[in-house]
Amino acid sequence: MNAENVTIRLEPLAVELETPRGELLIAGLSGHGIEFPCGGTGTCGGCGVRVVAGSLPVTEPDLEYFTTEQIADGWRLACQARAEMPLVLECGQWHMDVLSDNSGMLGAGKTGLGIAIDLGTTTIATQMIDLATGDVLAVETNLNPQASFGSDVMSRIRAALAGDDLTTVVRGALGQMIASLAHGREKEVVEVILVGNTVMHHLFCGLDVEPLAHAPFHSPNLGVQRFKPTDLGWTLPVNCAIRFERCLGGFVGSDILAGIVATGMTRGEGLVALVDLGTNGEIAIGNRNGVVCASTAAGPAFEAGSIRMGMRAATGAISYVSLSNGEIHATVIGGTEPRGICGSGLVDAVAAGLKSGAILTSGRVANGTKLFPIAGPVVLYQPDIRELQLAKGAIASGFKLLLNRLDANARELKNIHLAGAFGNYVQIESAIDIGLIEVPQELVHAAGNTALRGAKMLLLAAEEPVLPEIEHISLASDPNFQDEFANCMTFPEVESVP
Repeated sequence: MNAENVTIRLEPLAVELETPRGELLIAGLSGHGIEFPCGGTGTCGGCGVRVVAGSLPVTEPDLEYFTTEQIADGWRLACQARAEMPLVLECGQWHMDVLSDNSGMLGAGKTGLGIAIDLGTTTIATQMIDLATGDVLAVETNLNPQASFGSDVMSRIRAALAGDDLTTVVRGALGQMIASLAHGREKEVVEVILVGNTVMHHLFCGLDVEPLAHAPFHSPNLGVQRFKPTDLGWTLPVNCAIRFERCLGGFVGSDILAGIVATGMTRGEGLVALVDLGTNGEIAIGNRNGVVCASTAAGPAFEAGSIRMGMRAATGAISYVSLSNGEIHATVIGGTEPRGICGSGLVDAVAAGLKSGAILTSGRVANGTKLFPIAGPVVLYQPDIRELQLAKGAIASGFKLLLNRLDANARELKNIHLAGAFGNYVQIESAIDIGLIEVPQELVHAAGNTALRGAKMLLLAAEEPVLPEIEHISLASDPNFQDEFANCMTFPEVESVP
């Protein structure tokens, strides 16, 4: 080991890494599943680690976010910690499944190999496809290394504007994933398609994100961006065609374009909706005659990023909550003791609280304590419930305004697809109970990773699909948005369960 470095062991991953002595741990740990929601400013409390061996000084942010008992037990904020000696750290966010798409598809007479990439804000999913048969040959998933600059798109924008290089880091990570995917077959790869939200599109492509930092959030660079492997430093054939698909407007990116293709909403007469629930909630509604789409600043509640005891859907997270005989029952990922709660568990917990009467339709905790216990040490605080209200209010109001734009109502919808990891795992009944989507339950289903599936369909298509007009709606400029948002903040009345 270099004398200027110290060794850090992460448990229970049993992973060792070296980091420069005295430097912040954020750079070394971000690639191993440790989440830094606020980009390392120490303002969110979301990157807790426990010192098992060695020692880390207690910082002011540690005192703010941990109890005296937790401090004594070794808990520290990783983003504020500097390693002066070898350490063993227990990581609260140490395993996370990345949602991929296992569906095979028919080939379209092409030859060679293709690679489809869903570049998400939090996670990256890639697949290598046999273009002749449509078979999935290999899958690679990973966390987006840009997470060390913040968990949401606005944090990434601020970091880029401050001069941080978020382009090289993500291109390099994807280059490594592609090398692992191809595994000696790089010369056979003839095409790569990437999809992602508008900020991921701009940061990967090296485009100016300044127009996305302020209203009206319109960038002049929303179109398809094409690259040669040498532009990106990827070890692929020189004639390999690489393109990042076009965005639709504002914060509605090519991930929604791919989702529109994947759901087939433009092939029939019936109205179909696609809702991608995340920090940047994206909605598209339409049919063969046209599509309207919009983005809503839902905030990080659906990914539990703004929740006091929130964490990603990783080992130790409460992912499912139910109410039986008046008692709360929680399911924990990995079957371990609960350490926090992820987005799907948050929605379940509030739905259970509404049914039991412990949470009022206003969002207030009924007993006046401002605490709603879930399981073990995990509780919801009053501000946590308010964060979920803000998030669900943004989605619900955006959904209603898009229907209004189509002069339609929810009863006319034939199908509603919930996309992305949160949409795949949330209990639909709970989502309806909190008023996230006010439609009959039988219309709603989890659609999985529609972005990756759509990217594969674009990859395999003999020619670019012809789509009807897709209109981007700026909800912020809609005069009815604020009133509708306020109306959607409260929770609906639900039938109490004793």
